[in-house]
Amino acid sequence: MTIKTHNLGYPRIGDKRELKFTLEAYWKGEKTLADLEKQARGLRYQNVQTQIDAGIELIPVNDFAYYDQVLNMSTLLGVIPKRFRQDRFDVEVAFRMARGRAPSDDQPCLDGHDHAPDKSKAGYAGAMKKWFDTNYHYIVPELYDDTEFKITDTRLFDEVAESLALKSDGTNIDFKPVLVGPVTYLYLAENVSNAIPKLSRLPSLLAVYQQVLQKLADLGINWVQIDEPILGLELSTEWHNAFNQAYAELAQIPVKLLLATYFETLGDNLNLACNLPVAGLHYDGLRGEKQLKDLVEQYPAEKVLSLGLVDGRNIWKTDVNAAIASLKAAKTKFGDHLWIAPSCSLLHVPVNLEVEEKLNPELKTYLAFAKQKLAEVKLLADGLNGQADQQALQANAQAIAAKQTSKLIHNAQVQARLAQLDQIALDRPLPYSEREKLQKGKFNLPLFPTTTIGSFPQTQEIRQARRQFKNGELTEAQYIEAMQAEIRDVCERQERMGIDVLVHGEPERNDMVEYFGEQLDGYAFTQFGWVQSYGSRCVKPPIIFGDVSRPKPMTVSWSQYAQSQTDKTMKGMLTGAVTMLQWSFVRNDQPRETTCNQIALTLRDEVLDLEKAGIHMIQIDEAALREGLPIKKSDWADYLRWAVNSFRMTTSGVQNDTQIHTHMCYSEFNDIIDAVAAMDADVITIETSKSNMKLLDAFVDFEYPNEIGPGVYDIHSPNIPTVEQMVRLIEKAAKLIPAERLWVNPDCGLKTRGWAETEPALANMVKAAQQLRAQFAEKKKTA
Repeated sequence: MTIKTHNLGYPRIGDKRELKFTLEAYWKGEKTLADLEKQARGLRYQNVQTQIDAGIELIPVNDFAYYDQVLNMSTLLGVIPKRFRQDRFDVEVAFRMARGRAPSDDQPCLDGHDHAPDKSKAGYAGAMKKWFDTNYHYIVPELYDDTEFKITDTRLFDEVAESLALKSDGTNIDFKPVLVGPVTYLYLAENVSNAIPKLSRLPSLLAVYQQVLQKLADLGINWVQIDEPILGLELSTEWHNAFNQAYAELAQIPVKLLLATYFETLGDNLNLACNLPVAGLHYDGLRGEKQLKDLVEQYPAEKVLSLGLVDGRNIWKTDVNAAIASLKAAKTKFGDHLWIAPSCSLLHVPVNLEVEEKLNPELKTYLAFAKQKLAEVKLLADGLNGQADQQALQANAQAIAAKQTSKLIHNAQVQARLAQLDQIALDRPLPYSEREKLQKGKFNLPLFPTTTIGSFPQTQEIRQARRQFKNGELTEAQYIEAMQAEIRDVCERQERMGIDVLVHGEPERNDMVEYFGEQLDGYAFTQFGWVQSYGSRCVKPPIIFGDVSRPKPMTVSWSQYAQSQTDKTMKGMLTGAVTMLQWSFVRNDQPRETTCNQIALTLRDEVLDLEKAGIHMIQIDEAALREGLPIKKSDWADYLRWAVNSFRMTTSGVQNDTQIHTHMCYSEFNDIIDAVAAMDADVITIETSKSNMKLLDAFVDFEYPNEIGPGVYDIHSPNIPTVEQMVRLIEKAAKLIPAERLWVNPDCGLKTRGWAETEPALANMVKAAQQLRAQFAEKKKTA
């Protein structure tokens, strides 16, 4: 009896973000498509070899993507928006879907063909959403009346053939393609300007999935991993029926399906998952721990049950001995039908802990990145097979025990302050209706006041100065002067453009979470712990390893300096506690609520220090508030309780005439609008341009009482919006929200854009606001 090891997906960015840099060079026209494809092949080969060396027996294929795996499914299935369709698919179509344009839309190609840029093919990018409750983004599939499912993109089959060529005779290594399942794909897709029910499309979609599976079978594939994470949701009868219909059809193809679900328990979908006609089921035994026993008892013993007890979402070392003990019943029942894997794709964790040379040595013994998690999978399987390295098991046990009592992690002062939380009032002294009058008198802003979300372009010079300071090549005084020069520059630019409320541009900040975490005790930072967020965008999440506290103010001196450069109002800029939590790797030895409250207390201190320093407009970004929602709606209320309370704890100590802003992006607010209102921010800025102001509907139906800044242009696209486009969006917003409560701003921060795009876009934004002020003033005269 031998328990098999397999993996659900591996990080695609490369050990040192090689994919990011090659992608961006390609987009700029500095590298050819051939260069990009060569880099991609090299990364795929490296990933396969890493998994083989770790002892993984069934290795994923099609977990690689230039942008994201849902976009790959869309191009595979022919789900291409009307604005980007062409006679023959090429990879530039995918980039237009993701970014609004491709390299040949901007410059002649470098592949030897003599043609001019074709700007006619550019268009607005597809909407991005978070992949369930992760910080990974996917491009939302768009379904039109005339969408015809058909195999359009053959890259999947090319990559399968590439992988199968690596198989050696006499080895037990094999490959399994990974597909987003048809029901999840349809569930996540969006109907565009039509009334065709999504589920009515299922038969035609399944026909193409059958074609895909048959092609894979013809290539010699035995197993296909088919991801259906919506099995963790609370599904209606119609979607239950969709699963039964889908897998009855797909079971007809001669290939074994491993149905993978992760991030949650199966809940009421347990019976459904156990009875679908598939050859195997993968289950997240960590996030679904409370239902693991029921699953083991109910799932048929003649099928494969794959269990994930190595955390694919976090960086903490697995308690392998405890995992072995917890799987005894499963081993007894399933024998060699029991497979071991990470809980989900390792896409969500950094690549390799070995390269981290600056981490605290004690902390490092508590961690495992993607490569190390593969070794844990092997150790766990070996332990169940009775073949484990006993020294490795002993070392694992010692690390787990040491973490529980470590003074590095536990801080008595922080815990004492937490014990007094009930002494902090969560309400501001006056309601918004009364604060508004005080704030309008204080700030004296025009109708449709203009502002930005916080960051301005991070130029090469800014990044170089930060790098030189970090490496000791610049003194602290030299670094401060360099950053102050940048602040002076952005203040002057904003003044010239006529923006009403300024920001300091955040040149000193590497990342909106990392910057703060670096100044807090209880946080640690990696050198190379990058994780893909979307496309070439990688983030390096901090590690919250212990009790969190603030040794000293974090932003006050920068905000004070910026305010000294202008007579206009300067916003102080902070990242909220929930976002600090969501965009970090969080300790797993206490409730997330407790950790969030620790962070909120440090931010409360910072807010009060900013106010004392003369900064009376303070933005606390909670970009991740909605993404923190549990996957099951029945669990939302408790999360929203503590998430909203953490924001109120951060802000409730200020004076009534201090204006509190917050920013949220990529959020669908309908389901959480009560909680957003309960935060009681004076102004909320949100991402709405990609949805053509559709997201504002939630604020209208609810009659949101405070002020709103709906984003008027998409900063994730290099396209420069026209004055007319932004006027049209603001006019649409003004039909939904009283003009007196509307602000004008971009969708998000401008850190990733260049000044060549940013200045004309913001200049157009200011002109749009001015034009609307004139229009509304004229209306008032004639009313």
